Formats: sequence, C-alpha cells, structure tokens
Amino acid sequence: MKVLVTGGAGFIGGVTVRDLLKAGFEVSVFDNLECGHQSTIPANVPFVKGDLRDYGEINKALSTEKYDAVLHFAAFTIVPESVEDPRKYFENNVLASLNLMNAMIENNVKTLIFSSSAAVYGDPKEVPINEDTPTSPANPYGQTKLTVEEYLKWYDAAYGLKSVSLRYFNAAGADLDNDLGEDREVETHLIPLVLHAASGKRKDVKIFGSDYPTKDGTCVRDYIHVKDLSGAHVLALQKLLSSRKSAVYNLGSESGFTVKEIVAASEKAVGKKINAVVSGRRAGDPPALIASSRKIRSELGWRQKHSVIEKIILDTWTWMQKHPRGYSS
Repeated sequence: MKVLVTGGAGFIGGVTVRDLLKAGFEVSVFDNLECGHQSTIPANVPFVKGDLRDYGEINKALSTEKYDAVLHFAAFTIVPESVEDPRKYFENNVLASLNLMNAMIENNVKTLIFSSSAAVYGDPKEVPINEDTPTSPANPYGQTKLTVEEYLKWYDAAYGLKSVSLRYFNAAGADLDNDLGEDREVETHLIPLVLHAASGKRKDVKIFGSDYPTKDGTCVRDYIHVKDLSGAHVLALQKLLSSRKSAVYNLGSESGFTVKEIVAASEKAVGKKINAVVSGRRAGDPPALIASSRKIRSELGWRQKHSVIEKIILDTWTWMQKHPRGYSS
C-alpha cells in the first residue's frame, strides 16, 4: 500500500510517517515546509514540496504516483491567530483541504485519514466529550476542522471518498526513538512554553485567565502523547482500508489537567521553579476540553501506551535538552 502524508514534515505527521513505515506502508510526504522541517523526513521517503492551496501542485502529486490513501495533517493550528485572522485559516485549512479532496477524486484515491480537533466541540456542557456531543466551535480554527469534516460527509455520499476524522486536542511529548520533537517558529502550546521558561529560553510562561469555572480557575485540557496519536492514525488507516466505512473518533487521555497543574508537574519533572505569570483570557479558549476515547478503544482496539502526563513532560524536556535551538541544533 502506498500512502501520501500531507504535512509529513511537521510534528505529528513526522512521527506518523515513521510508524507507517514500520507498519509496512510505502510513504511519500507532501509539505510546503511553512511549519515543517525537511530534516525530519527519512532519507528513503520521497518528498514533494508543494502547497495544498495550489490545486495544480497537489493534483500533479496525486497523478504522478498511484496512491492508495492520504493522511492529511497539513493545517495552521494557532487558536488566537485564527481569531485575529480567520481568512488565513479558512484559506489554508478549508480551501486547501477542498483542493486535496478534489484532486483525490480526480485521481481515484478514495481513502483519507483527517487530522481533526476536539476544538470542533467549542465549550461543551459536559466532559469527557464523546462523539455525539454537539459541535459548536468557539474559534475559527475549530470551525475550519468541522467544515472539512462536513465536506467529507458529502464527498462520501456523492463520490465514495471514505474517511476517518480523528478529533484530538493537545498533542505533546516527543518520539525519542526517532529523535523527533516539537519545534515551531511561533510556539503557543502550553507544555513547550512552560519548559522554555524552565530552560531560560523565555523569562516566564503566561497563564491566560485565572477566573474560569475550574478547580483552580485555569483552563483544563487533555494531553495526549504524540506516539499514541501516531498509532491511532495507523490503526484508523488499516481499519478504513479493510472496512470501507467512514467514521469519526475522539482521541484523548481522558484525564484533564489545569494550566497550574501542568506548571507544577513540569517543576517536579525538571527540578526547578518556573516563573508563571497570570494574564487575561485569550479569545476562543473554552474552560475545559477532555475527550472520551471509548469509541476508538472499542472499535479499533486503540490503547494508550505513553499518555501519562509525567512521561509527556519528561519526553518533551529530554528532546529540548538535546535540541536547545530546535532542529537547527
């Protein structure tokens, strides 16, 4: 089986490329390198530098080689930025995905694994969230993911494009076996920011809001190790190729941690005090997001192997210590 991974030079996509190879798939990567790093792509993996916003580029990639499936990770993911500049997010996340889907239909590629997000749920009334929880995105980023999911439903009905959408929230940790970690030009994810403060790369970490209806007033989030996410993508692909039945699955550790709890756990992991400064709320941040993973455990047999918060933090810290300037190290 030959698969194309869009965004395969990114954090989650890069780890998944390795697990796809390990599972016996033949893999190629399509990425514009705006957020990814070419050095993360294995030497034996064909790489196409292209932009999904250009239909001609993705159509050429899919027509040049015969692919059995696509795994689609390419997207902008910074929630506050999506609130400030929704046009940028709809162009890159929605129109680019539509180009991909149309090129897949044109070239008779009918299997897609879509990297979605728990942000499609917005501010849910109850947690943990299951797949039947009403969707109501609280920010443009979440709306872009939900819009693509809705397109996929209609493309399945009309063109037979089968898909699995995986809804997850906070990917973290590192793939230490393959020396892959999170390295973004503009970092907004909590655990890396906390650890940057611990290492001295930044003077402090900001806590955005301390008046939420949670145990300590700070936002609650579900953190999942990147290796567990990657394994879920491989399982979803294998299942979809055999069952030809579209589906949506949540992916989470089913444990929620407040921002203050993440700071405290990081202090314990690195053995030093971290300067955390309370600031105002960010637009588009729901108080709590914790995803139930019961459905994917039941239907695909997925199991968490790495998503313990102490391991997530320690793996992130270990990779950062080895790569103090990211991949440029």
